Amino acid sequence: MTPTLVRQHTPHAGAAPHVDLRARARDWSEIQERMLVPLYEAVYERLDLGDGTRMLGLECGSGLALLMAAARGATVTGVDSRSPELLALARRRLPSRTPGAPGTPEVPPGTPGIPEGPRPHGARGTGTRGGTARIVKGSPGDAMDPSAPAFTLVTAFEPIGCLAGDSDGLGALLDGAAPLAARGAAVVLAGWGPPERCATTSVLRVATRLADPLRSAGSWRPALRDDLEEVARRTRLRPDGSGRVACPFGYADARSAARGLLSTGLFDAAIAAAGQEQVDKELAEALHPYRRPDGTVWMPNVFRYLIARIP
Repeated sequence: MTPTLVRQHTPHAGAAPHVDLRARARDWSEIQERMLVPLYEAVYERLDLGDGTRMLGLECGSGLALLMAAARGATVTGVDSRSPELLALARRRLPSRTPGAPGTPEVPPGTPGIPEGPRPHGARGTGTRGGTARIVKGSPGDAMDPSAPAFTLVTAFEPIGCLAGDSDGLGALLDGAAPLAARGAAVVLAGWGPPERCATTSVLRVATRLADPLRSAGSWRPALRDDLEEVARRTRLRPDGSGRVACPFGYADARSAARGLLSTGLFDAAIAAAGQEQVDKELAEALHPYRRPDGTVWMPNVFRYLIARIP
């Protein structure tokens, strides 16, 4: 799912495929990103996120999770070091501002988790309650504001457990974010659920199979039961509860499904090894069992989250 499930480019030995990064960012933000909305909502409900919450979103991408938090009244800061194209979309959704500043964030109609309807000129932040937002390019340390209170919530919503070694970079991000958070602050980690509960697993296997013999540390692998707990242990966080959330991937048609999945970057090594045409063909075949009679595509999935605390 970053991008999508794991928003990173898979390392490989061949030449990188030509990618229209702006088009990919649009596909991510318009198609794929909203598949994790049930996860965001479940976490926010469990933590009673709202006014008084100061949230730091790691690898925030195009910012939908931040937008939903700001709609609940949280003050949000998003940080990402990878995709300028996604950050540009996040800034359009959540322009940096101070309370009472004029202007209205760009919120696409029908965005999940965001109430529709007009917002008064000069309203704070986004949604009906109005938190303020800041988007920062770089590492967690770049989000430091000596004049602001410490963060009370840190989120790493980009799910791990999809690529081998995908938790390594997360540990470094959490180490960088910990000094910015208050003692006892919640840290939310997310991951894929058991492969047998995730229909998309069979589709992602296409990427690994076609990428052979270029398989590397970035190849797909099934999620393990204790992936999130292992990250918490390595970063000296104290686990404080977990949960599972159904996050089905639903698309208007097979073409939209392919665009959404390709926006994740998980198929880049396969494209370099086998070519775009072959990837498109095999991706369409892998999606076929999930097509409904009306042409829509529906893949049930389960994701996990772990809530940990800053010691």
